[in-house]
Amino acid sequence: MPLNIVHEANGFPRIILTEPCGSSAEVLLYGGQVVSWKNERREELLFVSSKAIWKPPKAIRGGIPVCFPQFGNLGSLEQHGFARNRLWSLDNDPSPLPLANNQSSVDLILKSTEEDLKTWPRSFELRLRVSLSAGKLALIPRVRNTDNRPFSFTFALRNYLSVSDISEVRIEGLETLDYFDNLMRRERFTEQADAITFDGEIDRVYLSTPTKIAIIDHEKKRTFVLRKVGMPDAVVWNPWDKKAKALLDLGDEDYKTMLCMDSASVENTIALKPYEEWKGHQEISTVSSSYCSGQLDPSKVLYGFR
Repeated sequence: MPLNIVHEANGFPRIILTEPCGSSAEVLLYGGQVVSWKNERREELLFVSSKAIWKPPKAIRGGIPVCFPQFGNLGSLEQHGFARNRLWSLDNDPSPLPLANNQSSVDLILKSTEEDLKTWPRSFELRLRVSLSAGKLALIPRVRNTDNRPFSFTFALRNYLSVSDISEVRIEGLETLDYFDNLMRRERFTEQADAITFDGEIDRVYLSTPTKIAIIDHEKKRTFVLRKVGMPDAVVWNPWDKKAKALLDLGDEDYKTMLCMDSASVENTIALKPYEEWKGHQEISTVSSSYCSGQLDPSKVLYGFR
């Protein structure tokens, strides 16, 4: 299937993925970033800030930024690393990954540049496959060490999900787990609640999380199911009102309709020997929420959907 590449007036080439049921996704070469995912009813499933800055070298707030080789400020590099504000290329020679039927996909690659080597002196190839199928969006990131010495890194796919009202959202699958609270100087706590709900700012890294997490939007009667492999941690972030006002590229009210639910490898760095490759896998799917006594059956979401 030939790629549909659109050259926008703002200078960001974007790849449009479509599939027979009518859903679509848009991927920028800038940042290798998915900036839109619409279902077959043309409803946008990803959040993009109303004040997003679509101009290099700024990162675009929203969609699914790739955080590499550093997550957050856990190192000496810029926040979330440099991959999200570099121009990627189409990967014409991806190692063979199986394609599912009725699936539309694009392969992208980012290689270390002379400029990057000044701030992070390691030679690498970062590949990303984005695949769209009915009701599902899959991302397969791969990092290859092309240096002659080992290196390590942290990594995340920062998923900005579009929600109806953050106060009506709950996350299931993270109960009883330990987490680092970034609002408390990364102090370690254990989650006590049966589900995570929102009534204020949250910035947590949940550790050794399950491969499947459910994000339930009561108002839209929609559940996002996040499946992930190779990224053991899960980051939950919403800035709430005060922090939203302080962020120049986020609208004052935007926090109400967004939730960051990230697949990440943060607690333990990923270490690669020369010419070794790491591979992760993330799939986000949506299912209609069926209610029982006003709540979704968490066991059905986390264990019943295949």
